[in-house]
Amino acid sequence: MEPSAREPLVRKTRSSYRTFTESASKRLDKEYLRSLHNKRLYLAVFAAVLGNFNFGFALVYPSPVIPALEADPSPALRLNQHTASWFGSVFTLGAAVGGLSAMLLNDRLGRKLSIMFSALPSAVGYALMAGAQGIGMLLLGRVLTGYAGGVTSASIPVYISEISHAGVRGMLGACPQLMAVLGSLVLYALGKYLGLVLDWRWLAVAGEVPVLTMIILLCFMPNSPRFLLSQGKDDEALGSLCWLRGKDTDYAREYEQIKDSVRKQSQRISCAEIKDPFIYKPILIAVGMRFLQQLSGVTCVLVYLQSIFKKTSVILKPEYDAALVGLVRLFSVVIAAVSMDKAGRKVLLFVSAGVMLVSNLTMGLYIHFVPASQNGTIANKTLVSSANLPAEPTNYITLIPLLATMFFIMGYAMGWGPITWLLMSEILPLKARGVASGLCVVVSWLTAFTLTRFFLWVVEVFGLEVPFLFFAVICAGNILFTGCCVPETKGRSLEQIEAFFRTGRRSFMR
Repeated sequence: MEPSAREPLVRKTRSSYRTFTESASKRLDKEYLRSLHNKRLYLAVFAAVLGNFNFGFALVYPSPVIPALEADPSPALRLNQHTASWFGSVFTLGAAVGGLSAMLLNDRLGRKLSIMFSALPSAVGYALMAGAQGIGMLLLGRVLTGYAGGVTSASIPVYISEISHAGVRGMLGACPQLMAVLGSLVLYALGKYLGLVLDWRWLAVAGEVPVLTMIILLCFMPNSPRFLLSQGKDDEALGSLCWLRGKDTDYAREYEQIKDSVRKQSQRISCAEIKDPFIYKPILIAVGMRFLQQLSGVTCVLVYLQSIFKKTSVILKPEYDAALVGLVRLFSVVIAAVSMDKAGRKVLLFVSAGVMLVSNLTMGLYIHFVPASQNGTIANKTLVSSANLPAEPTNYITLIPLLATMFFIMGYAMGWGPITWLLMSEILPLKARGVASGLCVVVSWLTAFTLTRFFLWVVEVFGLEVPFLFFAVICAGNILFTGCCVPETKGRSLEQIEAFFRTGRRSFMR
């Protein structure tokens, strides 16, 4: 027999799946994906994304609570402009600290245990807000729930991407954003202004429910096979993959692919390796996307949504407008989840940034050119102490800010909301995934803290139109960044994406 004919059998350093031709390998991958049982995978994802539900609930907690606390009869709890801005923004500062700690927790405890750990500060934070006797307790509660949100922001997308397969990873990657939106909607629905009995203290108590449910369910879920392999726990990794894919599937082949990829990487990233384009390029892309996502203004809009609607005097009551925007956001994330594995990531990012650009520009120009007597902004100078504003304006031109905000949230939820989290977990190399995902969260929430902390000040000094025009400029930058820097990862395994950055060969991404 010719030596060339025996070559694939004697090269023991290469995994057996590499002996297939490219077309045969793709055919086997498609057959394998069709044979998988996803029920247990969906259950594991649901257990994890309850952390995102809690995150969405906690993030917009100030939206209905700030107006209530501005009119609180107790001087110790009553908010003014200064304390209201801290109450709205300090959550993001806690989230940044949570992301910083996740850089260590993700690689030491693992993805699943890091998510479970976040339940402790979250539960304590809600308890402090529920029993608050002063502003200090409220702020500390916001910091702790923000810290928990930072940990889950760094851990959950990585956990989902590592337990998912290429056939459903895009759809499941949108689930964190979907559940965060659902958490926000539930908060609006439980608010006293919708006719239910929950005031701001009982809203905090309600926040404990998803936290406790999450930690109970995760006790029965497996850890990430890739993380287990990186820790040398081969048997546990194989068992985890078997549980996720089903015993009667060819999961052993996927296991060998993952194992081969893990073996190519050292246990921990070193400072010298950061200079390697394989390491720093995906990190810069992921960090850049998280930075630009927050600069587009979404956190400011969500946190101060009701106050913005009061100041633009939209035709409905601000609380109903907030709930309506939440429904639009939920619908848009569902669209993204369904189309992400069909249309691709980059197409949705382009559409998303374009819609946000037009919406922010419309909002800024409306506030600037429409007379204050028609839009009710009182020269657009403040977002607090708005009790004297008309509650139900009748001028239909005030539908413009409502529609602009709805389209902004729709655009964000279709692309730059869920896809930035998904791409972060897809493109980061395994050896740097735990640390780099934490870095992304730190950058994201420090940016969000800065924006939410100074948003009210900028509005008071320069007017409400200035932030929205600034956000429009950033959205234009998002379009350029997507075209120049972001790779398309639709239908690719994590190992193929890593091979693309390692070799620069685009054939891996076809």
